[in-house]
Amino acid sequence: MMKAALVLADGTIFRGHSFGATGEKVGEVVFNTAITGYQEVLTDPSYRGQIVTMTYPHIGNTGVNIEDNESIQPFLAGFVVKEYCPHPSNWRTDQDLDEFLKKQGIIGIQGIDTRKLTRNLRETGAKKGIISTEDGDYESLLRKVRGYPDIEGLDLVKEVTCSEPYEWTEGTWQWNAEPAKGEAKFTVAVYDCGIKQNILRLLVDSGARVKVFPAFATSDEVLAANPDGIFLSNGPGDPEGVPYVIQNVRNLIGKKPIFGICLGHQILGLALGGQTYKLAFGHHGANHPVRRLENGHVEITSQNHNFAVRPESLASEVQVTHIN
Repeated sequence: MMKAALVLADGTIFRGHSFGATGEKVGEVVFNTAITGYQEVLTDPSYRGQIVTMTYPHIGNTGVNIEDNESIQPFLAGFVVKEYCPHPSNWRTDQDLDEFLKKQGIIGIQGIDTRKLTRNLRETGAKKGIISTEDGDYESLLRKVRGYPDIEGLDLVKEVTCSEPYEWTEGTWQWNAEPAKGEAKFTVAVYDCGIKQNILRLLVDSGARVKVFPAFATSDEVLAANPDGIFLSNGPGDPEGVPYVIQNVRNLIGKKPIFGICLGHQILGLALGGQTYKLAFGHHGANHPVRRLENGHVEITSQNHNFAVRPESLASEVQVTHIN
């Protein structure tokens, strides 16, 4: 197996072996705590510019199949696992993970201590890193990673949004049947900041006619579709890096019901006059507890975001309903 190295901006080095594509890539290193769903992680556009570490030690067991993709391609910078499984076993498998990453140009590294890496990120925060199969010089890699720009303030949405408006009609996957196409009862306009396709499928399942707009679409263009509601999607990077989306959402407040997930939620908070801040290591994965303030109940959620809204920065007419 080809050797590979992962070097963090703090000087920590991990040596392992390559799988997937070869080459060199810099990104912000984060960790995901989910046990299953690595294909959904790989194809989630919210990971644009990030090197994702899976905390579950054995990855690749179920292979890859095109029906479970969350977007047209992976957007992440690199993939880190403890042990890659080269022999997948699942009746829906189209290809193995190594083949998928090679075709998509995603560099992977395996055989490193992912517990040590995760503890580093938890204790000192997410940080830039570089994966390389080409450069074995530690000092050279360290210079490259330290010279790479930080994620704060970058507009990564423009790299993952659609280029033209379109309608989405496919429902969620059904065993032994074509994906359902529910009868449309209302219209939802979607701002695509890097949307996961399963969100669109679930909207269709709920009875929505779904119209998807690029992140740079104006508020007038969205209102011209006469939607019953407006959805602000997930997406990568700093919400303050997309002021054009924030302004358009600000123009829509009070005209239509608006809801958002992940980046979309943060954009809505900014449009309402609030502030956002970068989390130390982000929330990526499953089983994140969230408290519903009205009754104190705890809900278990899946999350994938690097930033959060400061509740105390919101105006008095804004009600906070849940808190992590």
